[in-house]
Parts: sequence; C-alpha cells; structure tokens
Amino acid sequence: MGLIVALAVLAAALVPIVLAAGPPTRDELLENAHLKGKQQLVIGVKDDQPGISQRLPNNVWKGFDVDIAYMIASYLGFDHSQVRFVPIESEDRARRQAQDGEGFVIVDLVIASYSINDKRREEGAVFSAPYLNTEQSVVTLKSYQKQVSSLEDLRGQTVCSLTTSTSIQRLAEAGASPVGRNRISECIQELYDGKVQAVTTDAAILAGFVTGDQPDDDGQHFPVTLKNVKPLRHWDIGSSPQERWGVNTGPNQALLDLVDLALYKSANDENDSAWENAYNANLRWQQGYNLPQPVAEQQQPDPRKVEVRQWPWERIALPPPAYPGSPPAPPRPSARAGWRGRGRRSSGC
Repeated sequence: MGLIVALAVLAAALVPIVLAAGPPTRDELLENAHLKGKQQLVIGVKDDQPGISQRLPNNVWKGFDVDIAYMIASYLGFDHSQVRFVPIESEDRARRQAQDGEGFVIVDLVIASYSINDKRREEGAVFSAPYLNTEQSVVTLKSYQKQVSSLEDLRGQTVCSLTTSTSIQRLAEAGASPVGRNRISECIQELYDGKVQAVTTDAAILAGFVTGDQPDDDGQHFPVTLKNVKPLRHWDIGSSPQERWGVNTGPNQALLDLVDLALYKSANDENDSAWENAYNANLRWQQGYNLPQPVAEQQQPDPRKVEVRQWPWERIALPPPAYPGSPPAPPRPSARAGWRGRGRRSSGC
C-alpha cells in the first residue's frame, strides 16, 4: 500500500511538470488554432484548373488540390459537409482573401497550386511543408511547327503566364514577349484564339488542359468549358525550376503545425492512402496524354515532423476517422518511387 501511495504521489507531481515542459498535445493545437467548436472550414482554391481544382456545375469541386484539402480538413476534424471552398485569385493568395459572392472573405487555408518561395513569404504567406512537387513547362497548339526545349526557343513569340508569376521575368530574359493574366484559363483561351503562341506555368496545371475531355480507360475526364478548343502539346523545357506547392496557413503557428501533422501522417502512416488516392484520381492517369513532360512527382514530398505530446495510451489509439463517404484505402505500395523534378529553384507560379 505504501508503494502504491508513493507512486501515486510521484505521478501527481510529474503530471504538471510534463504538461508545462513538453510540447503541446494535438488537442491543445486545435484549441490554439481556434478550431474547437468551429462548424465550417473555409478554404481558398482555384476554380479554373482541370485536374487541380475546378468548379463544376451545381457547385461541385474536383481536383488534386480539392482532395488534399479534404484530407487536411479530415485531420482537423471537419467532414465534407463542413468544408466550404471559395475561389481565390493568384494575387490574393498571400493575404488569404477570396471573393465570396459580392464581397471578400478571409479563408482559413489557401490550397491553390501555390508554389513556395521567399518572395511570397515576404508578402505574408506562411507555408506548410510541400504537398506536391512539379516543374515549369510550356504548352502550344498541337499544330505549332517549331520545337520547344527551353524558354529561349520561344524568342520572339508572345507567351502568356500568370501575372503574379516570376515566369514573366524569365520569359523577358529569354527574349519572348510575355503577357500576364490573372487566371491560367484566360491564357489558354488566348492560345486557342491565336492571340499568343504558347503558355507557361506549372506542368501539373497545364496537364489538365492538354488532357482536356479525353477520357481514360476508366472514363475519367475533365470538362473544359473554354471556347474554340483545339488540341494542345505539352513541352518539356528540361532545365526548368522545381515547383513545390504548399498550403498558406496564415500566421497562426498552431494551425501551421496541424497542417504539417496532417501531411506527416499522410506520408508515414501505412494505412493512410489519401495522398496516393488524390494523385491517382487526378494526375497519374493524365501522364500518357502529356508525354514527354512529367506531370508531377509520383510520391508525396517529405513532410516536416511536428512534435506533439502523447500519453502512452494515445500512442496506440486509432488515427482520426476519414471523412464520411471516403472509400476504403487500397493497399499502400511498399516503396514510393517515381519521377523526381530536376530543378532547384522555384519560378513561383
């Protein structure tokens, strides 16, 4: 009895020390991120990028970024019905300001093909660990007669890209005539209309337009609602920089840690295939239509490890349930091997 009493006293003395000195628990992070009791998670996404994030009729959202958003939201405790997507323009991503009807709203997260770079950090973006690696590439009409193996091959040509992208500067340095637009779909429309000769941005974004509405063997397709649609060709420009997409969480450190925890779980939990499911459903099947340009790396980038405090009984607990309606996870491959990007600096598309 004396030993039991002594152990109880010791445990009572140690608990406050552990609570004060150790890292926060996941529950404490949720509290500090102001997510406890929150009924809706508002996420800024693109609405015009087939395969990445596209708003279809009846306000249905589809794409890789959409699936990643659901994956992260699930870890944060939100199911499908509690996630609200709001279209966000490229220039508004750093300040997390998206247009909602006739007004603007500050979103909780920005998951919008947002490449990580120092300039955007200076503008106020706070990035999670990367969740996708891709690279810059070029598309032209399939009828384009010249070869494109680098941006220098576009010398003297009018080339469209996103206004906020540093690709604009690189195009000028290569001798092309750059045109900036707020939406990549506007660039593609000008390519169809013959107003520009090429479009450049991230390969994963351009792939959806190249694929267009061509169904694969399983009947998957991306409806492209632009006018005067013509077949496109995807060019691999070889030495292009690597693009690492991240989530802008804003300045709340707890929210950043939670997003990185979600990405870490996805990458390291052998029973969690949400990332692979997102990749297979939206990007993998497009590869055959986009050769020789790789669409994106076929494995999740290495995430940041976040320390959280867990009691022994929590370490054997089951992970948070997936969002309602999610299919059972298929067997996870024992090794994630795939294309690796060649570049080393981000062009910031």
